Amino acid sequence: MSEELFWKSARELGELYRARQVSPVEVVEAVLERLESVNPKINAMVTVTADQAREQAKAAEERLRSGEDLPPLFGVPMTVKDLAETAGVRTTYGCAAFADYVPEEDAIGWARLKEQGVILLGKTTTPEFGLLGVTESKLTGSTSTPWRPGYNAGGSSGGAAAAVVAGVGPVAWGSDGGGSIRVPSSLCGAVGIKPSIGRIPTADNTDGDSTDGPIARTVLDAAMVFEATAGHHPSDRFSVPRDTRSYVEAALTPGDLTGVRVAACYDLGQKVLDPDVRRLFTQALDDMRAAGATVEEVGIELPDTMLFFDHLNGYEYLEFAEEMRAGGVELWPMIAEVAERAKSVTGRQVSAAFRRGKTEIYNAFAAAMTGADVLVTPTTPVPAFPHDGAAGPTRLVDGQEVPPLGLLIHSMTEPPSHAGLPAISVPGGFDADGLPIGLQFIGRLWADADVISVAARYQRATGWHTRHPAL
Repeated sequence: MSEELFWKSARELGELYRARQVSPVEVVEAVLERLESVNPKINAMVTVTADQAREQAKAAEERLRSGEDLPPLFGVPMTVKDLAETAGVRTTYGCAAFADYVPEEDAIGWARLKEQGVILLGKTTTPEFGLLGVTESKLTGSTSTPWRPGYNAGGSSGGAAAAVVAGVGPVAWGSDGGGSIRVPSSLCGAVGIKPSIGRIPTADNTDGDSTDGPIARTVLDAAMVFEATAGHHPSDRFSVPRDTRSYVEAALTPGDLTGVRVAACYDLGQKVLDPDVRRLFTQALDDMRAAGATVEEVGIELPDTMLFFDHLNGYEYLEFAEEMRAGGVELWPMIAEVAERAKSVTGRQVSAAFRRGKTEIYNAFAAAMTGADVLVTPTTPVPAFPHDGAAGPTRLVDGQEVPPLGLLIHSMTEPPSHAGLPAISVPGGFDADGLPIGLQFIGRLWADADVISVAARYQRATGWHTRHPAL
């Protein structure tokens, strides 16, 4: 029974609770037992709140017995990425200098989830302040994909994705600036949503590219978390009112993909793709056609992802590096390298990236999606790879010399973020070594419900999400 419980979806748990077939106490005990078993192998958790979770589960059980009309996520156990403040619970930001920091207030998204009555299992690993493409830090070490311990989970929400796929809660709370939800979802075999700009608010937000968002094993569960957290908040100048459409209803759209028009792009113009990923992406397109979709391959012209990243974010890394050094904190080499490169970036280049570059990227996506409902790509150009420091290993990909893999894996998730577009990664198959690859569905601005609807129907048609790692 324990194994059956920790693989249940959030939707299923809600139905079981209300049918009095299982209690939150039983579920939390099963999930905590699972956490204790798998975390030594994948290193997904930095803080475990077991005692608090048990207390919350008992309180939830009493309220469910009372027959109250409770929110859909009530009593569902979940994890929170250690970049999101959790009042009274340690929040380290992946940095040893904050190893004992306990915030007094909750992040907006987490506060909204608490109002839903979710149960906190603990905080998941992240690189220092989310500034690396892989989940490595001096505080926590390396986080692995559950499909092969010792292979990278991606970042910076690597712990969140690894926990969900390993059976440690059906849903997790992450964040994504250039792929930090979608990349680990791809490498771990999860579902991860990056909403449109402003859908989920962040206090004192200064960066419209970045957003919090859900990670789950099903599109429906991710949509439930998304719906519970979306909507305007006055402390975020980018935030927008709640959508007029229900994300949950979108995920429950009946039928197959008949009538859906899909624009497909193998590499988003970045010209690097692992042969196994190419083969699986081709198969995924065939699966969409078999499910009724019309699929047309398209090209797109985008800036070089790595160069644009330096122009857009380099000064932020430089400022961060100076602050950390002033505080006596040793920098990860990767962060120091980006900061050093930023010294040669000119003010004109930064201005061009913010004032023209993002609009050019937005327009390029709009052109690529002409006549289509969604654009689909591989989420990452390579599957998971062995741990090898903050930048990941270097190797030839399809005979080409490429940047270190820890940088390369974000090459197709960065551009949609700069355009502010909604995007979702869902499992799209497994390579010859049994490692998952993700499909990235990208939609037009504010068309989050459309992207969720298409992704959910693809997921039901293929069933990759029903596989579990043999940890």
